[in-house]
Amino acid sequence: MQTNQSMGLTDWALLLTLSVLWGGSFFFSKVALSELPPLSVVLARVSIAALALFVYLRLSRQFLPADATTWTAFFGMGLLNNLIPFTLLFWGQTQIASGLASILNATTPIFSILVAHFLTSDEGITRNKLVGIALGFLGVTVLMAGNHVKTEAIPLLPLLACLGAALSYGFAGVFGRRFRRMGISPATSAFGQVSATTLMMIPVVALVDTPWHLPMPGMTTVAALLGLGLLSTALAYILFFRILAVGGAINSSLVTLLIPVSAILLGYLFLGERLASNHFAGMGLIALGLLSIDGRFFRWLAARRNQNTGI
Repeated sequence: MQTNQSMGLTDWALLLTLSVLWGGSFFFSKVALSELPPLSVVLARVSIAALALFVYLRLSRQFLPADATTWTAFFGMGLLNNLIPFTLLFWGQTQIASGLASILNATTPIFSILVAHFLTSDEGITRNKLVGIALGFLGVTVLMAGNHVKTEAIPLLPLLACLGAALSYGFAGVFGRRFRRMGISPATSAFGQVSATTLMMIPVVALVDTPWHLPMPGMTTVAALLGLGLLSTALAYILFFRILAVGGAINSSLVTLLIPVSAILLGYLFLGERLASNHFAGMGLIALGLLSIDGRFFRWLAARRNQNTGI
């Protein structure tokens, strides 16, 4: 049976906060990639997050599961939600701008809708979801309309890599719903998946990057890695699993539509970048798309129509 999962004001506030944290991840990773290879940045991100979440769980006296079933789920989530998309996005950012990578990452809701439609019984494709996603992507297009486009061709493989990351996130959103059914808290789910990713990444980085041959990174890179691991991963995943448990795979994926907005607003607040008219128009379309997916926009239209016809 299909149900319409919706979120309250608190959950929408968490979604906005998450968009800022994940919007910042594109900045942090771009800084770190100037000195370190992509796989090493992935390992640093998840290992720092795992350590921080372990300390948090111990201080808050939360239960740490040890059974094989739970850790199998953690490894599956770590593969789909961390190892694959982080690697593809970070590699892509070595060849394209981080802003473009965040725009391509905004395709996640499309993949989430398709994956959820075929793999779940309660998150099928509905009219409001399709209209909302269309409005959201139109908003992203408008956001980019005023940007200067270079004449040289953008390499295809980095673009496909970023789209592949979005597809992996779509599968992860559906896969991660099981943690609520298993009775696992958001913080424990976050710790489990980044810890599993760390264990998977250690042999990969050792074989590919041979980190003992890499030069010592500077303080700017270290600060970027800390921001990436603590803010954009540890804290962000606690919020993500809370939203996923309440709003479902599709609603939680809406954060990727907000990330380009967050990037523009952060640039305006901290870098002195000016907001153009297309930025405001694009953000308005994205907001309308979010309301449509949640169902409130269509309910408002129906109420207005009934009011005008006297029903």
